[in-house]
Amino acid sequence: MMPASLRPLLVAGGLLGLAGFVPLVADGYWLSIAVTILMYVALSTSWALFSGPTHYIALSTGAFFGIGGYLVGLGMSDYDQSFWAMAAIAPFVATGLAALIGWATLRLSGVYFVIFTLGLAEMIRNLISWIQNNFLGSRGLYVLTDLDERHIYWMLLAITAGVFLFGWRLGRSRLGFALRILGNDEEVARHVGINTARTKILMFMTTGFVAALVGAVVAPRYYYIEPNVVFSPELSFIVVIMALLGGTRRLYGPLLGVIPFTLLWEVISVSFPNATTMVLGLTFLLIVYGIPNGITGLLSGFAARRSA
Repeated sequence: MMPASLRPLLVAGGLLGLAGFVPLVADGYWLSIAVTILMYVALSTSWALFSGPTHYIALSTGAFFGIGGYLVGLGMSDYDQSFWAMAAIAPFVATGLAALIGWATLRLSGVYFVIFTLGLAEMIRNLISWIQNNFLGSRGLYVLTDLDERHIYWMLLAITAGVFLFGWRLGRSRLGFALRILGNDEEVARHVGINTARTKILMFMTTGFVAALVGAVVAPRYYYIEPNVVFSPELSFIVVIMALLGGTRRLYGPLLGVIPFTLLWEVISVSFPNATTMVLGLTFLLIVYGIPNGITGLLSGFAARRSA
């Protein structure tokens, strides 16, 4: 008989296997939407693995995503490196930066951490722009590969599968247990012998790794990369809203937030491009005052009332 703990993993594997056929039946606009959805599923799920249990709202996804995309462009344009080599290097660079940021900020209170990560993407963007303008003589970088949307989709699907597998394994590990105690009460976690700083830094490094890897894989979509394109603070807010909308208490929660919000964002961006910031604000208010536990929280509440 199949162990109950393996059933979610097998279901997820089956769904991911079916998702692999999407590029064979969709192309053009809808394939582009599918690529965007997968990108945000990987980003928001990895974000939730850190911020869900720790309650630290990290707004640094745009910074790590930008590092991944920019390093791919820099290596291919200026140093004649292959896409694959730079895509392999970029996540480890971002992980190292995440370790430094985590060591410097995660020992402080959550408010300071939020403020610092909010300005991180903007700080890196301005620094790179200054270096390019003063020393490199150009702003943009070309990412010219033979990869098309189908290849990018399948690579993102593999990353997403890896994130879900890691999250499933994390929930059954000592690190996951330590995260849950830490999220409930950090003082209690310290008293029972958990190294809270190391635990938070390790998980923050994981989000940096995934965000940079996704940014590197998505880089060929841009063709021409400049700091203003890849270092987007808006992306950080979108990832947070998607994860909170779906709910961070279930591994699949962010997925339930990504799909509807991506479709909504696409409609708003095309039809009402000046209203995107307002949509972000209204959605955040909806989450805070209407569904603080996300869609998964609503579903759990319905299930509990029916069983009662």
